[in-house]
Amino acid sequence: MRKALIATCLALALPVALPVAAQSRPDAALVAAVASPARSPQFSARDAARKPAEVLAFAGLQPNMTVVEIGPSGGYWTEILAPYLAGKGTYYTAIAPRAMSERAATAADNWAKKLESNKASWGDVKVSDFGKGAMSIAPVGSADAVLTFRNVHNWMAQGYAEEAFKAFYDALKPGGVLVVEEHRAPTDKPQDPKAASGYVREDYTKDLAKAAGFEFVGSSEILANPRDTKNWEKGVWTLPPTLALGEQDRAKYVAIGEADNFLLKFRKPKK
Repeated sequence: MRKALIATCLALALPVALPVAAQSRPDAALVAAVASPARSPQFSARDAARKPAEVLAFAGLQPNMTVVEIGPSGGYWTEILAPYLAGKGTYYTAIAPRAMSERAATAADNWAKKLESNKASWGDVKVSDFGKGAMSIAPVGSADAVLTFRNVHNWMAQGYAEEAFKAFYDALKPGGVLVVEEHRAPTDKPQDPKAASGYVREDYTKDLAKAAGFEFVGSSEILANPRDTKNWEKGVWTLPPTLALGEQDRAKYVAIGEADNFLLKFRKPKK
């Protein structure tokens, strides 16, 4: 009886291990950045699926950090991160180098114009290189956080996923974090090394990070979607926002919503 009582007391005294997501809450500045009326309506309309405040709180962002976003595309996350980090922090947007192709050069020009047109509220957003054989995403050991959203399948298709994770590791400070969002592949089938469906196994992603030197911190299920059965004719692009089948069964896919996504956090070990 006495032993049982002691064991119970010890158990109560021990800290409870909570999921990472449950330990994080978005700060007021982050909430304000997400709620800003200056954001594009088409981006704000996706917030219910993408949960930006919760995702960035999971990442543990603070407005004085040096943050690298990989592949900002049209700027969904930039419209939130740039004003949030303006003034106190440093924000890198890593895009395909201009010299990579004519398409990359055009995209780089368009991105530069967008950054310049929003400079008053976004501040001095930096542009760095991210492409096969050219991944100077930030000065070595300078970043507090590297963020990538739904990109791993692209790097796998183009054969440089391992190089990408190594670049993230190099850019981060010791103790810095890498946050990865990706479409979740089922675990009952081997991982397609080219990720042709757009889905990537969670364990496969963890192995990529581990091979680069990262330690796993935790995961969140805030982007999970159990309605996504992952067996679609056009892969993940069958679902919103792409809707690759056009009007064919459109209502069905809209009702399913965006893909089932995992969210993982890794840390560069402190030396």
